[in-house]
Amino acid sequence: MTPTPPPLLAAPAVSVRGLVKRYGRTTAVDGLDLRLEPASVLALLGPNGAGKSTTVEICEGFLTADAGEVSVLGIDPAGAPDALRARIGIMPQGGGAYPGVKAEEMLRVVAACSATPLDVRWLIDVLGLDGCRRTPFKRLSGGQQQRLALACAVVGRPELVFLDEPTAGMDPQGRHLVWELVRALRRDGVAVLLTTHLMEEAEALADHVVIMDHGKVVAEGSPAELTSGGDQQELRFRARTGMDVDALARALPTGHSAAETVAGRYVVRGRIDPAVLSAITGWCADQGALADDVQVARRSLEDVFLDLTGRELRS
Repeated sequence: MTPTPPPLLAAPAVSVRGLVKRYGRTTAVDGLDLRLEPASVLALLGPNGAGKSTTVEICEGFLTADAGEVSVLGIDPAGAPDALRARIGIMPQGGGAYPGVKAEEMLRVVAACSATPLDVRWLIDVLGLDGCRRTPFKRLSGGQQQRLALACAVVGRPELVFLDEPTAGMDPQGRHLVWELVRALRRDGVAVLLTTHLMEEAEALADHVVIMDHGKVVAEGSPAELTSGGDQQELRFRARTGMDVDALARALPTGHSAAETVAGRYVVRGRIDPAVLSAITGWCADQGALADDVQVARRSLEDVFLDLTGRELRS
């Protein structure tokens, strides 16, 4: 009996290998590798100037690479942009619409370019734009402009969507509405490449996170993998104010630190296991203090991001 061959793996929606892009003497992207699987969300993170926008614009076909290989839905975006445009949706930062065009008119113009667009009125209703569909783009609020830009990106039923800061300027209700739409896109088999400065957004939406700095990948993995790696955990508790945190640190295994962040609130950093928890509560008891409201927390994605890219402000 002839054995059944293993199923072929689906081709990636985006595949980038050894990508290099220079502007004069400045190397904006330096040997970048990136892979976005079908029906998944990839969050591309990095500080200002890390090379995110350049990378995305090359994948969209707006810029050409100086070196490396780029494949988007199996197509070289630099060689066949027209063939690619019909299969992708792009949400640029800032909306990308004509200032004087009305919201519904703009969406209908974009929908007319697609063979099988989504129902425009349905999409307007889903994204909470019904009350401003006759409002010129320039008079929309920042959040409304962002939601209209998102509608324009998805109305053509794309296989792949590029979202650049999709919830910038939105209130919490608008942000969560957009998150639900992104999750719906993934459930429908659409691949999403997302750039955002909101770490909470990346944690909530992304299957895979890539952190860039100075044009290179400095870390990647699922949000859980990135935040659970290493020995750094935090245990927080409340006790009486003014306890000697240096003495507490000495009572703990090597590699642990302790601090009083605000009056009566303490944090211990390091690998937290039952022995460390016992040492903390025992030490507090020796001081005649009760360790109350004890919580063990993993590092956030923001902690990981700042540790990797630094905490100084960049222009």
